[in-house]
Amino acid sequence: MEYIYAALLLDAAGKEINEKNLAEVVKAAGLTPDEAMAKSVSSSLKEVNIKDVIKNAQNVQVAAPAAAAPAAGKPSKKEEPAEEKVSEEQAAGGLASLFG
Repeated sequence: MEYIYAALLLDAAGKEINEKNLAEVVKAAGLTPDEAMAKSVSSSLKEVNIKDVIKNAQNVQVAAPAAAAPAAGKPSKKEEPAEEKVSEEQAAGGLASLFG
């Protein structure tokens, strides 16, 4: 996960996401860089526009959490949410490109 965070930091700073830069960010965080992981992440993100992925992920609507338990003595009603439901595949679609 630290390599994804490093890639996000590099993208935010306008730096190229490559093996060397990923390893430097991970090392600066006090961790021991793994060359294979840095290579894997950099190659997976080579054609990915991270800003677009983040923008698309923010547009995904997530279903509202379940309502609190009904008060005692009142029958419970199951209310249908007015929002459009999004499948798990659609919700994960934007982030799937981060992992190749």
